[in-house]
Amino acid sequence: MSNDFDTRTLPLRNGGIATLVRVPSEGAARGAILYVHGFADYFFQRHVAEHFTAQGYDFYAVDLRNCGRSLRDGDLPHFILDLTTYYEELDAAADELREDGHLRFTVMAHSTGGLITPLWLDARPALPVDGLVLNSPWFELAEPWLARTAGTSLIKSFGSFYPKLALRGGLGGVYGQSIHKAHHGEWDFDLRLKPLNAFPVLAGWLRAIRIGHAKLQGGLDVEVPILVMHSSRSLLRTKQWTPAAMTADTVLDVADMVRFAPKLGHDVTVVEIADGMHDLFLSAEAVREKALTEVDSWLAR
Repeated sequence: MSNDFDTRTLPLRNGGIATLVRVPSEGAARGAILYVHGFADYFFQRHVAEHFTAQGYDFYAVDLRNCGRSLRDGDLPHFILDLTTYYEELDAAADELREDGHLRFTVMAHSTGGLITPLWLDARPALPVDGLVLNSPWFELAEPWLARTAGTSLIKSFGSFYPKLALRGGLGGVYGQSIHKAHHGEWDFDLRLKPLNAFPVLAGWLRAIRIGHAKLQGGLDVEVPILVMHSSRSLLRTKQWTPAAMTADTVLDVADMVRFAPKLGHDVTVVEIADGMHDLFLSAEAVREKALTEVDSWLAR
């Protein structure tokens, strides 16, 4: 499934690459959507692309450096020391959309992508973006208070001096088992690019995330309208799969999404999707259709 899209390579200044996926609409496009994935993820959700191409949008998705199709031998998966480094490939993707004739576009992002993209748009107010759609964005650690406070100081220290130190071996397999077709889910994806347990959490990467969290929580000024969607509940710190994992966010705390959404800009709409999983678009059919319909209605503004 990882090779059945039209892709373009985006060369980066450090010699690495990012990858732009393109799924064109049939006939004249009414606009374009640029999608950004989360941690231990890449774009494989063809049904999402086909939903929006059926609405008349050309659909694009970027696999960031060291992620998904952009991961090369010797790369540390998803490793980054500064989230602003991703702006290079996001700027390049925006340039590609303009080359294709899209004078304006909408940004859509999931999880960690939902942290990266508001920071990017805050730093790029002149970008010709119509709106930002966030699917279960990562605004805060889904950890107890002590880990979010004193623990963050330790993370920043270790991240500075031992950036490749593995703090955790992964994120556990509950979410992966909930979505992969070999277990309890519907979806087929490349387990080399998106392992069921995710990838190791490295200190330098988590330091970059916590710096990004702090900036976002301090308040951004994203000038375009923003839609934040989240599940109706979270089911956290469970180590064994249960049926309840199919109707909850088992990765992030939805309360954090609601709490920090107003910090993004002046025009933020927050929508709860009942029984959604972490990726709302990978939830049960009726749930994901509800999420996609909410996006359609919001885009119609």
